Amino acid sequence: MSGNTGRTWKPFVVKVPAGCSVCFLEDFLKDQTSLIAPQVARSHLIRHAAEATRALNCKMSGGRSVFVAVVAVTAGVYLLPSPIDPRPHALKGPPPALEGPLAVNTRLQKGRRLFTGKLHGPESFTADDDGNVYTGTVDGKLWRIGADGSLTFITQMGENLPECGSSADHEPVCGRPHGVRLDRHGQLIVADSYIGLHSVDPKTGEKTLLLPNSRGADGLPFAFLNGLEISSRTGIIYFTDSSSRWGRRHVRLEVIELNNLGRLLSYDPQTETVKVLLDSLYMPNGIVLSPDEDFLLLAETSIGRILKYWLRGPKAGTVETVLDNMVGYPDNIRLSDHGTFLVGITTPRFQKLMPPFLDVIGPYPAIKRFLGKVIPLSWYNLFLPRYALVLELGLDGELVGSLHDPEGRLTWAISDVFQHRGRTYLGNTDLPFLAVLEEWES
Repeated sequence: MSGNTGRTWKPFVVKVPAGCSVCFLEDFLKDQTSLIAPQVARSHLIRHAAEATRALNCKMSGGRSVFVAVVAVTAGVYLLPSPIDPRPHALKGPPPALEGPLAVNTRLQKGRRLFTGKLHGPESFTADDDGNVYTGTVDGKLWRIGADGSLTFITQMGENLPECGSSADHEPVCGRPHGVRLDRHGQLIVADSYIGLHSVDPKTGEKTLLLPNSRGADGLPFAFLNGLEISSRTGIIYFTDSSSRWGRRHVRLEVIELNNLGRLLSYDPQTETVKVLLDSLYMPNGIVLSPDEDFLLLAETSIGRILKYWLRGPKAGTVETVLDNMVGYPDNIRLSDHGTFLVGITTPRFQKLMPPFLDVIGPYPAIKRFLGKVIPLSWYNLFLPRYALVLELGLDGELVGSLHDPEGRLTWAISDVFQHRGRTYLGNTDLPFLAVLEEWES
């Protein structure tokens, strides 16, 4: 097997009694460019193990045949390289209790779903003065939601193929818009996770690639563009590259590996210069400017932390921790229409009978490497609770309240919380609908 691991695989033979032998690990995954070797390899092993079991009728009992097949598969899994290279990491402590500002409620159940089956994974939002709201979806498309409730296709960030949206494996070709904002000239600025920063005319759909992922910054290409914010004072674009190793379609491996390969950057459209503001970040995700733009808040998703990075004043260029050991993993952060910050929680981190899953495996790299080998990426969804949670912070970063949907009746896995003209838009990364609240209960 060749690819990102740099290793070559050859068949191996498991000896069995009576002279029988089974050779079932062949030269597979010859062109492994999607970085999902363990998932493909696992299915390949299972297929060959089944063939081996059928072949092991060499005067052996059925029980012994199964045993030999199990041993063979175990040996194969052991020899497989893990796609991740984790380090021990322990969070600051158990999750905070659901009391006080975190007390469970049902405020997020008082909404409705829009465009079911039409908008798949509306992840981030922005709006213009005419009441139009813009968002991007998992199939690589940009959309305009009119003030009259209409839905209009604007453009495709990558190639517009019939397969777009059917599998994450098509995202590098189809595109996947994450951060979306309007600049001072009325143009949409879009952070496509795989392609780069774009300027898009919201009326014509014409795209201009401002900063390709291949260019990157300081000699390091981008792999996972994510959060986005634009200064209304200077026009400078602030954005995050969540990882220099993993793309968006492998975000679960990024979270399990728990590396600090992310960066906060800025791009000046006037000079076309890009700067690295912070590096060695743990999956930096959503960012938001303060009302007077003297600092920005940044979510480090994989370790449940929010940082404050000072842009102006005596602390300019320094960073502080605002929230740590959070009750969930933060995604986007937005300014509310009543002077607070709203944080979408993509996955809650609750202490129940057992500690949270990621808390348990965090200190043990060997367990993580094993999981990276044998668990298909799609299976991790089984560990994610259908629970919606939004945190509300004061301008000083203090937690002042929360909104819950404990059963996921309206939505779950919230990526963005955007307020416009009295309506609150609740984003997500993969669900086939847009959830909205017509009234806000702070």
